[in-house]
Amino acid sequence: MASRSTQILEAAARVIARRGVRGLRVEELAAEAGVSTALIYYHFKDRTGVLRQTLEFISDRAERYTAGRAPGDPPLTPREELEGALLLELQDTAEVRENSSAWGELRASAVFDEVLREDLARATLDWVQEVAALLGRVVPMAPASSLASSAERLTALLEGLSMRWLSGGVRLHHARDLLLGAVDAELSALRQG
Repeated sequence: MASRSTQILEAAARVIARRGVRGLRVEELAAEAGVSTALIYYHFKDRTGVLRQTLEFISDRAERYTAGRAPGDPPLTPREELEGALLLELQDTAEVRENSSAWGELRASAVFDEVLREDLARATLDWVQEVAALLGRVVPMAPASSLASSAERLTALLEGLSMRWLSGGVRLHHARDLLLGAVDAELSALRQG
Protein backbone atom coordinates (compact mmCIF):
# COMPACT_ATOMS: atom_id res chain seq x y z
CA MET A 1 0.00 0.00 0.00
CA ALA A 2 1.27 3.44 -0.90
CA SER A 3 2.30 5.86 1.84
CA ARG A 4 -0.01 8.78 2.56
CA SER A 5 2.32 11.26 0.87
CA THR A 6 2.54 9.03 -2.24
CA GLN A 7 -1.23 8.68 -2.23
CA ILE A 8 -1.54 12.48 -2.14
CA LEU A 9 1.02 12.93 -4.94
CA GLU A 10 -0.77 10.38 -7.14
CA ALA A 11 -4.00 12.29 -6.57
CA ALA A 12 -2.26 15.62 -7.29
CA ALA A 13 -0.93 14.29 -10.60
CA ARG A 14 -4.48 13.17 -11.54
CA VAL A 15 -6.03 16.53 -10.59
CA ILE A 16 -3.34 18.54 -12.39
CA ALA A 17 -3.63 16.36 -15.50
CA ARG A 18 -7.42 16.84 -15.58
CA ARG A 19 -7.85 20.42 -14.36
CA GLY A 20 -4.44 22.06 -14.64
CA VAL A 21 -2.35 23.68 -11.95
CA ARG A 22 -4.82 26.53 -11.55
CA GLY A 23 -7.53 23.95 -10.91
CA LEU A 24 -5.61 22.35 -8.05
CA ARG A 25 -7.36 23.28 -4.82
CA VAL A 26 -6.16 21.72 -1.58
CA GLU A 27 -9.73 20.80 -0.60
CA GLU A 28 -10.31 19.06 -3.94
CA LEU A 29 -6.95 17.31 -3.67
CA ALA A 30 -7.86 16.05 -0.19
CA ALA A 31 -11.13 14.63 -1.52
CA GLU A 32 -9.36 13.00 -4.50
CA ALA A 33 -6.73 11.46 -2.21
CA GLY A 34 -9.23 10.48 0.47
CA VAL A 35 -7.38 12.40 3.19
CA SER A 36 -7.91 15.53 5.25
CA THR A 37 -6.63 18.93 4.19
CA ALA A 38 -4.66 19.03 7.46
CA LEU A 39 -2.74 15.93 6.33
CA ILE A 40 -1.84 17.62 3.05
CA TYR A 41 -0.53 20.66 4.91
CA TYR A 42 1.34 18.37 7.31
CA HIS A 43 3.17 16.60 4.46
CA PHE A 44 3.63 19.52 2.05
CA LYS A 45 3.31 22.76 4.09
CA ASP A 46 1.44 24.64 1.34
CA ARG A 47 0.16 24.47 -2.25
CA THR A 48 3.62 25.33 -3.62
CA GLY A 49 5.04 22.37 -1.70
CA VAL A 50 2.41 20.12 -3.30
CA LEU A 51 3.32 21.42 -6.77
CA ARG A 52 7.07 21.01 -6.23
CA GLN A 53 6.70 17.49 -4.89
CA THR A 54 4.24 16.54 -7.65
CA LEU A 55 6.77 17.64 -10.27
CA GLU A 56 9.40 15.46 -8.60
CA PHE A 57 6.88 12.59 -8.34
CA ILE A 58 5.98 12.63 -12.04
CA SER A 59 9.67 12.89 -13.01
CA ASP A 60 10.48 9.86 -10.84
CA ARG A 61 7.49 7.96 -12.20
CA ALA A 62 8.60 8.67 -15.78
CA GLU A 63 12.07 7.37 -14.95
CA ARG A 64 10.52 4.13 -13.70
CA TYR A 65 8.34 3.47 -16.73
CA THR A 66 11.03 4.44 -19.24
CA ALA A 67 13.57 2.15 -17.57
CA GLY A 68 11.08 -0.74 -17.40
CA ARG A 69 13.14 -3.78 -18.30
CA ALA A 70 12.64 -7.03 -16.50
CA PRO A 71 15.55 -9.01 -15.08
CA GLY A 72 16.58 -11.66 -17.57
CA ASP A 73 15.54 -9.62 -20.64
CA PRO A 74 18.20 -9.75 -23.33
CA PRO A 75 20.53 -6.75 -23.30
CA LEU A 76 19.70 -3.86 -25.60
CA THR A 77 22.07 -2.14 -27.95
CA PRO A 78 22.76 1.48 -27.00
CA ARG A 79 20.52 2.64 -29.84
CA GLU A 80 17.67 0.37 -28.74
CA GLU A 81 18.06 1.70 -25.22
CA LEU A 82 17.90 5.31 -26.48
CA GLU A 83 14.87 4.71 -28.69
CA GLY A 84 13.14 2.70 -25.99
CA ALA A 85 13.60 5.40 -23.35
CA LEU A 86 12.15 8.03 -25.70
CA LEU A 87 9.32 5.93 -27.15
CA LEU A 88 8.14 4.84 -23.70
CA GLU A 89 7.10 8.48 -23.21
CA LEU A 90 4.69 7.94 -26.11
CA GLN A 91 2.71 4.90 -25.01
CA ASP A 92 -1.03 4.73 -24.59
CA THR A 93 -1.28 3.93 -20.90
CA ALA A 94 -3.16 5.80 -18.21
CA GLU A 95 0.07 6.46 -16.32
CA VAL A 96 1.87 7.97 -19.32
CA ARG A 97 -1.16 10.03 -20.36
CA GLU A 98 -1.51 11.38 -16.84
CA ASN A 99 2.20 12.07 -16.45
CA SER A 100 2.49 13.81 -19.81
CA SER A 101 -0.63 15.89 -19.23
CA ALA A 102 0.50 16.91 -15.75
CA TRP A 103 4.00 17.77 -17.06
CA GLY A 104 2.45 19.98 -19.76
CA GLU A 105 0.20 21.72 -17.23
CA LEU A 106 3.13 22.32 -14.88
CA ARG A 107 5.21 23.70 -17.75
CA ALA A 108 2.43 26.06 -18.79
CA SER A 109 1.97 27.30 -15.22
CA ALA A 110 5.72 27.85 -14.80
CA VAL A 111 5.40 30.81 -17.16
CA PHE A 112 3.78 32.69 -14.27
CA ASP A 113 5.40 30.98 -11.27
CA GLU A 114 9.08 31.67 -10.61
CA VAL A 115 9.54 28.85 -8.08
CA LEU A 116 7.88 26.30 -10.33
CA ARG A 117 9.91 27.60 -13.28
CA GLU A 118 13.19 26.92 -11.46
CA ASP A 119 12.10 23.43 -10.40
CA LEU A 120 10.91 22.63 -13.91
CA ALA A 121 14.18 23.91 -15.40
CA ARG A 122 16.11 21.54 -13.09
CA ALA A 123 13.88 18.58 -13.97
CA THR A 124 14.23 19.35 -17.68
CA LEU A 125 18.01 19.63 -17.37
CA ASP A 126 18.14 16.23 -15.64
CA TRP A 127 16.09 14.71 -18.47
CA VAL A 128 18.28 16.32 -21.15
CA GLN A 129 21.40 15.01 -19.41
CA GLU A 130 19.95 11.48 -19.27
CA VAL A 131 19.18 11.55 -23.00
CA ALA A 132 22.62 13.05 -23.75
CA ALA A 133 24.21 10.15 -21.86
CA LEU A 134 22.19 7.66 -23.93
CA LEU A 135 23.22 9.44 -27.13
CA GLY A 136 26.83 9.29 -25.95
CA ARG A 137 26.59 5.53 -25.64
CA VAL A 138 25.47 5.35 -29.29
CA VAL A 139 28.05 7.86 -30.60
CA PRO A 140 30.83 7.80 -27.99
CA MET A 141 33.19 10.11 -29.90
CA ALA A 142 30.67 12.96 -30.18
CA PRO A 143 31.54 16.12 -28.23
CA ALA A 144 29.59 16.65 -25.01
CA SER A 145 28.18 19.96 -26.28
CA SER A 146 26.82 18.26 -29.42
CA LEU A 147 25.27 15.47 -27.35
CA ALA A 148 23.61 18.03 -25.08
CA SER A 149 22.23 19.98 -28.05
CA SER A 150 20.87 16.81 -29.66
CA ALA A 151 19.30 15.73 -26.38
CA GLU A 152 17.69 19.12 -25.93
CA ARG A 153 16.17 18.99 -29.42
CA LEU A 154 14.90 15.43 -28.92
CA THR A 155 13.33 16.10 -25.53
CA ALA A 156 11.69 19.31 -26.78
CA LEU A 157 10.32 17.47 -29.80
CA LEU A 158 9.08 14.67 -27.58
CA GLU A 159 7.23 17.14 -25.34
CA GLY A 160 5.60 18.75 -28.35
CA LEU A 161 4.66 15.44 -29.95
CA SER A 162 3.24 14.24 -26.66
CA MET A 163 1.00 17.30 -26.36
CA ARG A 164 -0.14 16.97 -29.96
CA TRP A 165 -0.92 13.29 -29.45
CA LEU A 166 -2.74 13.86 -26.17
CA SER A 167 -4.81 16.69 -27.65
CA GLY A 168 -5.72 14.67 -30.76
CA GLY A 169 -3.55 16.64 -33.19
CA VAL A 170 -1.51 13.62 -34.26
CA ARG A 171 -1.99 9.86 -34.00
CA LEU A 172 0.26 7.95 -31.65
CA HIS A 173 1.96 5.83 -34.31
CA HIS A 174 2.72 8.95 -36.36
CA ALA A 175 4.18 10.74 -33.33
CA ARG A 176 6.40 7.71 -32.69
CA ASP A 177 7.50 7.63 -36.36
CA LEU A 178 8.34 11.34 -36.25
CA LEU A 179 10.39 10.83 -33.09
CA LEU A 180 12.31 7.92 -34.61
CA GLY A 181 13.02 10.04 -37.70
CA ALA A 182 14.42 12.75 -35.44
CA VAL A 183 16.60 10.19 -33.64
CA ASP A 184 17.97 9.08 -37.04
CA ALA A 185 18.69 12.69 -38.01
CA GLU A 186 20.39 13.52 -34.69
CA LEU A 187 22.53 10.39 -34.72
CA SER A 188 23.56 11.05 -38.32
CA ALA A 189 24.56 14.62 -37.44
CA LEU A 190 26.50 13.45 -34.38
CA ARG A 191 28.40 10.87 -36.45
CA GLN A 192 29.33 13.47 -39.05
CA GLY A 193 30.67 15.72 -36.33
